[in-house]
Amino acid sequence: MNNDQLSIAAIRATCIDGINKAKSGHPGMALGSAPILYTLYTRHLVSSPSYPNWINRDRFVLSAGHASMLLYTILHMAGYQVSIDDLKSFRQLDSLTPGHPEFRHTPGVDATSGPLGQGIAQAVGMAMAERTLAAMYKDGGMLFNHYTYALCGDGCLEEGLSQEAIALAGVQKLNKLIVLYDSNAITLDGNLDLSSNENTKLRFKASNWDVLEVNDGNDVDAIDRAIKKAKKSKDKPTLIIVHTIIGYGSKNENTCKVHGSPLGEDDGALAKEKYGYSYPAFEIPETVYEQFRNTFISRGNKAIKKWTKTFKEYKKLHLEDAIKIEETLNNDVSKFVFKDLPHFEEGFKDSTRNTSQAILNLLNKQVFNLVGGSADVAKSVCTIIKDETDMTPTNPSGRNINFGIREFAMASAQNGMLLHGGLRTYVGCFLVFSDYMKSAIRMAALSKLPAIYLFSHDSIAVGEDGPTHQPIEHLAMLRSMPGINVYRPCDATETAASWKLSLLSTDTPSAIILSRQNLPLMKNSNYEGVSKGAYVIEKEFGTKPDAVIIATGSEVSLASEAKTKLYNLGIDVRIVSMPSQELFLKQDKSYQVEVLGNDYDHRISVEMLTTFGWARFARFNMGIDTYGTSAPAADAIKSFGFTSDALVELVRKVTGR
Repeated sequence: MNNDQLSIAAIRATCIDGINKAKSGHPGMALGSAPILYTLYTRHLVSSPSYPNWINRDRFVLSAGHASMLLYTILHMAGYQVSIDDLKSFRQLDSLTPGHPEFRHTPGVDATSGPLGQGIAQAVGMAMAERTLAAMYKDGGMLFNHYTYALCGDGCLEEGLSQEAIALAGVQKLNKLIVLYDSNAITLDGNLDLSSNENTKLRFKASNWDVLEVNDGNDVDAIDRAIKKAKKSKDKPTLIIVHTIIGYGSKNENTCKVHGSPLGEDDGALAKEKYGYSYPAFEIPETVYEQFRNTFISRGNKAIKKWTKTFKEYKKLHLEDAIKIEETLNNDVSKFVFKDLPHFEEGFKDSTRNTSQAILNLLNKQVFNLVGGSADVAKSVCTIIKDETDMTPTNPSGRNINFGIREFAMASAQNGMLLHGGLRTYVGCFLVFSDYMKSAIRMAALSKLPAIYLFSHDSIAVGEDGPTHQPIEHLAMLRSMPGINVYRPCDATETAASWKLSLLSTDTPSAIILSRQNLPLMKNSNYEGVSKGAYVIEKEFGTKPDAVIIATGSEVSLASEAKTKLYNLGIDVRIVSMPSQELFLKQDKSYQVEVLGNDYDHRISVEMLTTFGWARFARFNMGIDTYGTSAPAADAIKSFGFTSDALVELVRKVTGR
């Protein structure tokens, strides 16, 4: 048995041991794909366990994250801080080896993955980031010059997201993106032909990819040759189809029985015997560690040493750019964001989507590495940086990205760009289509990525497009996710504040909800209030309010209009603007009481979306709990009772006045 065979046998045996000990896991792909990942790490991947966050390392994404035991085993052998005890704690509480890979949790994991297809899309974003950074800086190719790899399975390619991502990569001609496809023709429920009969080669070629094929998934040299050839591609991403046997060595190999169930002691022993591996459970020969030291670790150390020397030379040539690179590698752009909000004159009135674009173009002059775009609605959502060009294969430094009508891939690619580091990003579409992006937004929150989402057309004020395009439950959906800040600004000042807070974040995604209709500038809107999530934007006239109206977005000015009418009726109310529930809930109790008071029974929330979730702040909720209607915006708004007169009547009912 040569070193390659021994190492692969050790990888497979350790995967069997870890999954058996956990009594949980997915041995099928881990055993079938072991030669693929072994070949990648020992012969190609450039990275280092000593510097796991080195910016110019090759990236690897395990898109089929259920095969995580395979990745953890490789990381252990490759010298990362994943110990044998960590492998023994696979899938256990608080272990470094959770059921699916988690970024920021396990050393050497470049992306949180597992929901099928998202890993491929994140890899697309990583490849976009590498190419953009190389083009953004003078002689940037000296510093940013690496490959992005992903390993996927049949399930990843059946998910619709994969086609969105594949098409985007083909359009962008991401030639340094290489996807390794473990083609074992088995899914959880049975043979692949139960659910798919497509020609994968033609599918990828039609999307402008190169396609290579390895007929024997155990042939390390053939896998090696394919990767070498893929790395030579000049203008296309590459798919390498590797035909493998799921659960290789098991008595149930090549069947769905081995997809997601531990082999058990007897079958595990049978498989190890087939590999010719006689070591006890979790025992790995020193020869295997030496193999990784002589290949992966040695190659990585040499590359980092060379890159460090290159960066010193680069710094002499381009000091200003070098400083910018050092300051922004970890997605921190706080130094470049405006300290004081732009000033808006009294009487200013515009839609917050238009104001957002004005702010974006102002930020463009300061945040030099800000890039983004939309899902083919740039003019409607106002995501265009007016003085910049489009990002294309021939102009990779362009800062306007045309993602196409691919909301899910857009959001996942943004995750990949932020995982890579060095860029700050934003993406945009209509709020109603945030549904298409939900899983990717959740992934950003899980991964603690400062993604920015611009969601316009935020209510039934969309008008004639009707209920299919009028969001109702979407804001509640976004607010329900842990680890994301959602802003619905009421005017230009709050919009600018939302942008600033979003860019100051380094570990929390932000969603800015924007109006299509014009909103007036509110006299007392301010940054500090937005930073606390809610604040008194119009105080009561007396010493104690008869009621407190809590509003967001366009409804704040509606509440203000009602306040004047109510005062004329002898009812004194306080208006609270609550652009971000999440930030408000993080404030201490004393501030919350200062803003809302203690009288829960006389609080009214006003928001032109579902009332779901508002009960935590107010007993009475003015909202919309049905779908919308197709009509001119003013007529649609009126038909649902969102008028100052209707609010006056509700307050009178609440106060008994």
